[in-house]
Amino acid sequence: MAAPLADRIRPVGLEDCVGQEHLLAEGKVLHRLITSGTIPNMIFYGPSGTGKTTVANIAARLSGKTLYKLNATNASVADIKAITAGLDSIGSREGVLLYLDEIQNFNKKQQQSLLEFIENGSITLIASTTENPYFYVYNAILSRCTVFEFQPVKAQDIETALLRAASLLDEEMSMAIKVDPAALSHLAGSSGGDVRKALNALELCVQAAPLSKDALTISLELAEQSTQKKAFRHDKDGDSHYDVISAFQKSLRGSDPDAALHYLARLLVGGDMLIACRRLMVTAAEDIGLAYPQAISIVKSCVDCALQLGMPEARLPLAEATILLATAPKSNSTIMAIDAAMQDVANGDTGEVPLHLKDAHYSGAQKLGRGLTYQYPHDFPEHYVAQQYLPDAIKDKKYYHGGENKNEQAIRQYWSHIKQKKEDTP
Repeated sequence: MAAPLADRIRPVGLEDCVGQEHLLAEGKVLHRLITSGTIPNMIFYGPSGTGKTTVANIAARLSGKTLYKLNATNASVADIKAITAGLDSIGSREGVLLYLDEIQNFNKKQQQSLLEFIENGSITLIASTTENPYFYVYNAILSRCTVFEFQPVKAQDIETALLRAASLLDEEMSMAIKVDPAALSHLAGSSGGDVRKALNALELCVQAAPLSKDALTISLELAEQSTQKKAFRHDKDGDSHYDVISAFQKSLRGSDPDAALHYLARLLVGGDMLIACRRLMVTAAEDIGLAYPQAISIVKSCVDCALQLGMPEARLPLAEATILLATAPKSNSTIMAIDAAMQDVANGDTGEVPLHLKDAHYSGAQKLGRGLTYQYPHDFPEHYVAQQYLPDAIKDKKYYHGGENKNEQAIRQYWSHIKQKKEDTP
């Protein structure tokens, strides 16, 4: 059985790699390390199909070390022991480089089994992972490795790889393979930055393409049929999930309705409607707050409507809430005030509740001095009377500072007028 196309055209040198210019361009740290042959312990982190295995293979070849490959999804401690048992053999005199794919699937004990050999330098580790290593890799391993993040490959770079692959297929099949420029663009753009996915789609096109005059032509229609649906990176338990959530709320906070709608669409297409609902309600309180206090009621109504409707109709009230929040005036005075108050409580900066505020609705309360001097605000003009409410220890503390929006400024002016008026009353 022939190897997959992605393996048959796998680059053997950095000059043939596509994408990852931030790591592999001449002069970049990873490029200098690999070309020098001095390979440290490294973790390659990024989506599938972005070149992590390819770069590891090139690094191993240029280092002169004996290469071993393990995939953590099916490897065990026994596999690691089998490698370490031969460390003193003649074949390993230049050292051993272990490429451990999907390291996040190794548990703590399995990862710890590598520590001794990484520390004494008998094994150089290159691990790859599609998950954030700072969440999934054991700290002792992480502290001994340099993390390099691989990014989804740009469409124009994927086109370069596709043309190389088409040339290889041309040679293998002794037949001209013509790829329509529109088809090439579609295959590259629909892969979600995954070179392997694009190459698999190209190979499928070649297998299905009609033969005409000893040539195969890949049309746009064939490319669209081969890809069906554009690749979409959204793992509910992975980094992309949390990145999109973060981008969604930050776009709402940053008053960019177009970006907010884009990230809402990602969440909905990825099946994360409940997360979108929660972020909308949080944003209404955290980022809009008292600048437009009615927003939280409107958003809650939109969320309730969405939950009753379900998808696909739910997209409409959720889009309405998204546009409302993105275009609403902003104030973070609420979260700043409550967080400051909670911080004081957590630090113990409180004190006793003033006697006049303590509960006086029981027999004997007056004997304890509870509530004796409390003044009922509704008994006074404009329902306000000056009296101390905070404990003595923090009686001058100010937590709430109104924002510069019209609503909070109006509130500030109203209370300044009332309180000043009371102070001026003889």
